[in-house]
Amino acid sequence: MRSERARTVLAGLDGIRTELEDLYEDLHRHPELGLQEHRTAGKAADALRGFGYEVTDGIGGTGVVAVLANGEGPVVMARADMDALPVRERTGLPYASTVTVTDEDGTERPVAHACGHDVHVTCLIGCAQLMSRARDAWKGTFVALFQPSEENGDGAEAMIDDGLTSKAPRPDVVLAQHVLPYPAGYVGTRTGSFLSAADSLRVTLHGRGAHGSMPQSAVDPVVLAAMIVVRLQTIVSRELAATTPAVVTVGSVHAGTGPNVIPDSAVVQLNVRTYDDASRTQVLDAVERIVKAECQASRSPEEPRIERISSFPPTVNDEAPTRRVAEAFAAYFGDAAHTIDPQTASEDMSEIPRAFGAPFTYWGIGGIDPDLYAAAAKKGTLAQDVPVNHSSAFAPVVQPTLDTGVSALTVAALAWLGA
Repeated sequence: MRSERARTVLAGLDGIRTELEDLYEDLHRHPELGLQEHRTAGKAADALRGFGYEVTDGIGGTGVVAVLANGEGPVVMARADMDALPVRERTGLPYASTVTVTDEDGTERPVAHACGHDVHVTCLIGCAQLMSRARDAWKGTFVALFQPSEENGDGAEAMIDDGLTSKAPRPDVVLAQHVLPYPAGYVGTRTGSFLSAADSLRVTLHGRGAHGSMPQSAVDPVVLAAMIVVRLQTIVSRELAATTPAVVTVGSVHAGTGPNVIPDSAVVQLNVRTYDDASRTQVLDAVERIVKAECQASRSPEEPRIERISSFPPTVNDEAPTRRVAEAFAAYFGDAAHTIDPQTASEDMSEIPRAFGAPFTYWGIGGIDPDLYAAAAKKGTLAQDVPVNHSSAFAPVVQPTLDTGVSALTVAALAWLGA
């Protein structure tokens, strides 16, 4: 019955496919960074008003919520993120981004949809349009939420702080999806831990500067930083069980101004990925212990300063709604529906259902040309030949990516919104 209802609603997809493809290319060509998504949010708000939704925009800066009440029944919220990345696109596509922005300090930065959020926005607009056109096929309330600044990890919180829970009905379930480097047409669900928590730290190390020829007079923060970088790699390999997944990456080390000057300080920035609260606490505590111990061993004149500069919660799918969506996907997509592996990417989406006290499920769809993916898999070169999210070469193929994303959102929503 649910599958038949989904096919009824999705029968309208043929009539809007070209419109959605044009919208996607337009959004891809005009990316916007976090909390600057005015054009993108405006397009989403205008479209949904045209579909008959009650729209509230400007939530948390650029967030949009659109509500379509269609009789008694459950409330289903579907969320899409809107922001792009400070990346120079190198896809060679005719609709590739050439956008740049200028920072407050005058630095020009390129901007591109290198993560696929343009896909997410397009698919949610398409789903919302189909739900509006086929109101006889379902009952309840459908809520489309367009979130800013996911990449910075502060967009969901901004909407919540701006009164999101009073501007939208409490959902019975929250749904979201992300395009990933799997073959287009693929859909993948997973109960429990799906996306990792992410904590980024900035560590300032204090030394004592001196001439490069007189290291005995210095406390060298460069050597100190090097020892910390090496020792941090032992956390995962020597302090966690082999069955406990985690990643510790040092992405930035800055110290000094010349080859013959030992500086007074060094700054190390690192990122930690974990999947549950216990391992998250264990790894973060180990980072602090190692940093402080190495500083003491190096006779650092001051305690290090350890700052958490960003933080994403783990995305842990609730079991009941995930199983319901998985069953609906299996009925509709057949062999294209899979169980997906845990991903080391991170999201702030779960803050939204947490604010409402609602369960949620989050799944992945593929966006890579199926022939390219199959050839790379055959050669064993997936890591080399398939661009991943945040790569300058990442750009999902338009189809069947959009059809799959629209269909997945619609099928999942209709698993609650009965006739």
